Amino acid sequence: MKLLVAKLLLGPLLLWQGRRVRATALRLPEAAGPRAASGSALRLLIVGDSSAAGVGARHQDEALAGRLAQALATRLGQSVGWQVIATSGHRSEEALAAFEAAEVTPADVLITSLGVNDVVDQIAPAQALAALDRIHALATERAGVRLSVHCAAPPMQEFPLLPQPLRWFFGRQAARFNAALMSSVAGQSQRHVLQMPESMQRNAAALMAEDGFHPGPPGYALWAEAIADQIVIGLGLPSRSMAT
Repeated sequence: MKLLVAKLLLGPLLLWQGRRVRATALRLPEAAGPRAASGSALRLLIVGDSSAAGVGARHQDEALAGRLAQALATRLGQSVGWQVIATSGHRSEEALAAFEAAEVTPADVLITSLGVNDVVDQIAPAQALAALDRIHALATERAGVRLSVHCAAPPMQEFPLLPQPLRWFFGRQAARFNAALMSSVAGQSQRHVLQMPESMQRNAAALMAEDGFHPGPPGYALWAEAIADQIVIGLGLPSRSMAT
């Protein structure tokens, strides 16, 4: 209720700030490099938005896919394969449409990075999460996925790009999305929610790219380590090392 009241009272200012941010924000490209790689130990399917596509990193090797494959290869002692189906600006429903249209290779684990654009575009959490449910179901049916790791929306109240009170408002909306996400997967053993690691939340601004909105390579590296730990635990895999 408090958030709704704030939206009503601050509506004109929030709208003006949002339009100004869109008009003046630095626009970084998606990470260069192949969107797939082969591997023997494990196969990953990464679906999502600009962060899944590696915006903020120059190459996929230093973006989420590459860093995650490296982190898991270190733990498992074997190479890890991956496929990325992601586009900058995609909301959950748009990511679902892109996934439905894509040629999907077999995978063991689904990783989703969605929610930020749903928050920015004021999509109701229930609507976004219905699309996320469908992505999980299709990944299971089409790719043979055994585990889904859904990355929670990041702490948008820490994004340097956003002015106040827009930064505060989006932060509260992201927290609302995350609470709904946690509730929606509760009791589903094949689905896990990964909250942003504490180390990233404490140093969010320092770990971001120059646009103040996406992770930079150090942020992707920390994020990947957390996801890798979750995958090893979720699948019960033997690991040579775990991040500390």
